[in-house]
Amino acid sequence: MSNTIKVKKILLPIVIIVVTIVLMMMIFKNPPTSKQTKPSKAAQMTVVTTTLIPQNYQVIVQSFGIVKPRTQSVLFAQVSGKINKVSKQFRAGGFFEQGDILIQLDDRDYRAEVKIAQASLMSAKQSLQEEGARVKQAEADWQRLGNGQTPNALVLRQPQYEAAKAQVLSGEALLDKVKLSLERTKIVAPYAGRVLKKHVDIGQVISSNTQLADIFAVDYVEIRLPIKNKDLPMMKLPEEYRNAHEKSEAEGNELSMSSNVVISSDLMGEQIWQGKVVRTESAIDEVSQQLYVVAQIIRPYDSEYNQGAQIKMGQYVTAHITGRDIKNALVIPSSAIYQGSYVYIVQDNLLMRKYIQLGWKNGTESIVIGGLNAGDELVLTSLGQVSSGTPVAIAGGKANKILKAKTVALSKANNE
Repeated sequence: MSNTIKVKKILLPIVIIVVTIVLMMMIFKNPPTSKQTKPSKAAQMTVVTTTLIPQNYQVIVQSFGIVKPRTQSVLFAQVSGKINKVSKQFRAGGFFEQGDILIQLDDRDYRAEVKIAQASLMSAKQSLQEEGARVKQAEADWQRLGNGQTPNALVLRQPQYEAAKAQVLSGEALLDKVKLSLERTKIVAPYAGRVLKKHVDIGQVISSNTQLADIFAVDYVEIRLPIKNKDLPMMKLPEEYRNAHEKSEAEGNELSMSSNVVISSDLMGEQIWQGKVVRTESAIDEVSQQLYVVAQIIRPYDSEYNQGAQIKMGQYVTAHITGRDIKNALVIPSSAIYQGSYVYIVQDNLLMRKYIQLGWKNGTESIVIGGLNAGDELVLTSLGQVSSGTPVAIAGGKANKILKAKTVALSKANNE
């Protein structure tokens, strides 16, 4: 029994080794084979494309700014007195016309001073007439007693007469001064405008140089708009110098030469105003290193000019400025550009990567100046990282290709 066990222990490893060697020889003599096939030419995906057609493109530059009045003033009292009356429009937000009386001061003292000055002037004129009569009498006496000699100024009372004339002039000046003070008891609006903030009210006693109110004109409002450096070549900047003669000739055409701008805000719902870019600031802003232009909205509170809600000072607005008109531009959606440098097009049903050069872009559209040609099929479908040469199918098939070919031909004919 023990001999049998010993034999099994010796034979079992030998059998295992032999079987393993046999299996290895069979595997080496009969290696596995695989059928190699050519890459499939069938389309792996369907993409949406657009045919690139040259077009005239109107550049619109976007900017932002804060509304400010073009003309803003602080009303000061030029005389002292008690406020007896204020206009109904003399309140924050109130409108007024040029020449409206906003504040009326107590003018009784000033009317009395006018009468005193008038009396002084009348007395001076009487003295002048009397002195004139004395001068004539002195001339007559000298002709009778002077023995033909030339009289001097003292004999003819010329100094006394000039002094009387000076008294009259002084009285006239004093009367003009007190009349001006009386006139200034009425605070008159210097232009059509609106009250921004008032500082005094009825019954208050004020002195000269007291601040009465902050006001601004309503003929224009202005918005200072920063322009990005990349957008400057696409702008029509109104900064041409004209001398006085040329300016008078071009005054009527000034606004027509300015760039149109659409001002919008969503502060009180959707609001839109039409304006003009009227001037360019003379220096680059040192902080932002950008150039600023100034847009004006004409008569912003007149419903005939602007249909939107009334604009507010200090309101934050968005501006869309009309820039240059680019001829025969290749315009593509900015969403079709990958990493800011390349796009995909379809050539012979194969996807091809094209590196491009951009002339200008905004948030939605880009102008291509290199890398693409008219008639190229630009891929609009978002692809991510796809290898060039991938077979694709164009959405719409043959009918879509025919329609795009007709469109390209029509565009070329129009450009010619």
